[in-house]
Amino acid sequence: MSWNFALILFVLLVVTGIVWVLDVTVLRRRRAARGRAAVDAVDTRYVTDPQEATRMRQAALESATRVPWWVEYAVSFFPVIVFVFLLRSFVVEPFRIPSGSMLPTLQSGDLILVNKFSYGIRLPIVDKKIIDVGAPERGDVVVFRYPVDPDVDYIKRIVGLPGDEVAYLDKKLYINGTLVPHVRDGEYFEPDRVTYISQYKEKLGEIDHQILLDENKNQMIGPIWQFPNIGNCQYARNGVRCKVPEGHYFAMGDNRDNSADSRYWGFVPDENVVGKAFFIWMNFSNLGRIGSF
Repeated sequence: MSWNFALILFVLLVVTGIVWVLDVTVLRRRRAARGRAAVDAVDTRYVTDPQEATRMRQAALESATRVPWWVEYAVSFFPVIVFVFLLRSFVVEPFRIPSGSMLPTLQSGDLILVNKFSYGIRLPIVDKKIIDVGAPERGDVVVFRYPVDPDVDYIKRIVGLPGDEVAYLDKKLYINGTLVPHVRDGEYFEPDRVTYISQYKEKLGEIDHQILLDENKNQMIGPIWQFPNIGNCQYARNGVRCKVPEGHYFAMGDNRDNSADSRYWGFVPDENVVGKAFFIWMNFSNLGRIGSF
């Protein structure tokens, strides 16, 4: 369990919730009792002006029933924190694209929304699935916790499903022995490398998308760590062939020559899946990026 934003939000929810309950059940009654006692204690026997007497009682009441600042802030923010926590945990969560590994689909700086219930309802913080409503499909763009470091979120496209045999050989993708064709679709300017690179159309499952691929560039593929089920993969000079284990997925970036993905660090466990990316809600350097993809 990492000290991340979700955990911080949960702690704030618990703290403000305790204060809110305490205020509703105990503190408000005490303030009301103090207020009544303060009003009864006001001596207006020598005050001839009725308005002045009323003002004195009101001042005493306000002073006795003043809400402490920490209670006022907690009670005010509690409903907001509840809303944000539920929205972020069960509906949608925002993420920022940090690199160009998903070019041309997603650019560095894209702020995206991720559907949290597409693949099942999970308990916040512990990420345990309690209601199974679906699973990632081939071609989905998915946010998941990086298997090498679960504190880090990654985003890639699902290429292989449980039980699939995925091969990436000589820069060609094969799924269960069948070549996934890609068709040339012009060139794309890659800002990370400040150069133009070939762009292709590809279809995975029912999803048409574009990829970047430099077929003339050498690409050495090998494991960067001894990942679980590494025995399911055979590495060669021209690529890698993997059998996806049950409960896992094989994920790749659309920028095939510049993506650290399952070819290097292994499979994505189902419990690491956060949700399905579906919408770009902002890119401050290019507002034209806003929309679905």
